[in-house]
Amino acid sequence: MKDLFYKILLLLFFYNCQSIPQKQKADILYYDGTVVTMENDLPQAEAVTVKNGKIQFVGSNSDAKRYTDRNTKKVDLQGKTLLPGFIDAHGHLTSRAGMMQAIDLSPTPYGTVNSIKDLQNVIKAFIKNYKISEEQPIIGNGYDDAIMTEHRHPTKEELDAVSKTNPIIVIHASGHASVANSAMLKFLGITEASQDPEGGHYGRDKNTGKLNGKLEENASFGSLLALTQKIGNTANAKTLALDNLMKAQEEWLSYGQTTICDGRTMGENVSLLEEAASKGLFKVDVVYFPDYEYSKSSFNSFQPMYMQYKNRLKLGGFKFSDDGSPQGKTAWLTKPYLVPPEGQNADYKGFPIFSDDVLYADLKHLFQNNITAQLHVNGDAAIDQALRIIQKLKDEKIYHPDLRVTLVHVQNSRPDHIIKIKDLGLVPSYFSTHAYLWGDWHYSSVFGPERASFISPANSALKAGILFTIHHDAPVTPPDLITAVYAAVNRKTRSGMILGPDERIPPIEALKAITINAAYQLHEEERKGSIKPGKSADLVILDQNPLTVEHDKIRDIKILETIKEGITVYQKK
Repeated sequence: MKDLFYKILLLLFFYNCQSIPQKQKADILYYDGTVVTMENDLPQAEAVTVKNGKIQFVGSNSDAKRYTDRNTKKVDLQGKTLLPGFIDAHGHLTSRAGMMQAIDLSPTPYGTVNSIKDLQNVIKAFIKNYKISEEQPIIGNGYDDAIMTEHRHPTKEELDAVSKTNPIIVIHASGHASVANSAMLKFLGITEASQDPEGGHYGRDKNTGKLNGKLEENASFGSLLALTQKIGNTANAKTLALDNLMKAQEEWLSYGQTTICDGRTMGENVSLLEEAASKGLFKVDVVYFPDYEYSKSSFNSFQPMYMQYKNRLKLGGFKFSDDGSPQGKTAWLTKPYLVPPEGQNADYKGFPIFSDDVLYADLKHLFQNNITAQLHVNGDAAIDQALRIIQKLKDEKIYHPDLRVTLVHVQNSRPDHIIKIKDLGLVPSYFSTHAYLWGDWHYSSVFGPERASFISPANSALKAGILFTIHHDAPVTPPDLITAVYAAVNRKTRSGMILGPDERIPPIEALKAITINAAYQLHEEERKGSIKPGKSADLVILDQNPLTVEHDKIRDIKILETIKEGITVYQKK
């Protein structure tokens, strides 16, 4: 009987080894690593097989071998970590592409411009090194008054000291403000008689009332759009724009992302995305959200494309920028800024972009057409406005949670917002990197200790059972989701202070926020966001496991390989 028992076991083993038909053998086997799946039923595994661009099997090394033959490509992970490809819940691909030719004015840790003098020297060196003609417009991007030693914006006069003939504009790190020199103001037709545009502001000297070169919100956006149109209407410019878009895509791929977001598509950038898609240039999926106010006259042409991928490009909804930037001090608050920006009084609270009536009418039109939205809301007054209007639309049975409307940034959130967000079924997408990059600034100049400690309250959302995502908002920062995870887990500022320790979250929750949760936000959780049989083989290989490495070391983790539907689209050299 004992011999018979062993013979049966041997036959079963032989049968199992042969039970996978030849036509179902895997194209690729990833084995001998740590597979973090984001699936609660099987959180970790050793191996994954891929067939026809989809996950075929997840499990042990030994079981995975049943799916292989000599034609299967075998990838030895050598103990490295395999995760679902990261999903960009909110970034700006076309904005990054548009800034490829701009002078980099970023401060540490991503750049070197830590003072106004540094800014001036970098622009002067650019003019000299590239032999820029005397009247050629110059764009700089990424200066940050929160980090620069002066803790203020440069002035028109300080840019005039660089050049009186070259039109110069420098864009704030937040993207919500800029500063122009006298030649640029003239080039753009902005004069002392110019009136503030709706939802924007021309900065003026507090004593003289004269333009100081600062442009906020729609004054900045409108100026940059006009500048782009004035200098970019040539065949060569269009070719360059497409080349820069591909360079931007490569940057996202190097940070492990297999789905990219363009969170406020404006101007010619819609046609730029469509051209890239039609030429088959996208290596990964791109989801775009046109600015609704800018695009609503063309709404009928957009509607048929909603949630339909074509050549890897999908219209995911529309974007609303309801207020500005907290670090740039244009976000709309209910209580004044701790230290008001130059030229403003002690009761300054920022300002809204939309009236309630305009935002209500716009959202009503979208929701009646069953189309979702991303709402940029940084200040608590802007969050209040969004919640107030969506609640009204819910009461009128126009809004429903299945739309998965996203509140983007939600920086200056309050504890009372949490239950309202949950009741309305909204998805908060937190810009958690703020705690690291600007946490000290929020603490000492923007909000003060109490309000600053509750920025990006991911743990409060987690405890309330709210599904949330985390994003990088590139090009405000590079498209760096590993740093976003680090910030959400540690909430450590540049100075080493822990900003709101109660709002720290476990690494697995931060990883879910950039994978399966982000897939849900984009209505794609059935095909993306976790490593599960039947889902797309969108994967990323890391040199260390974020779940086991010391929390302080998460930011040091390197992306080794990015894989879209089983095809390697980036590999670290």
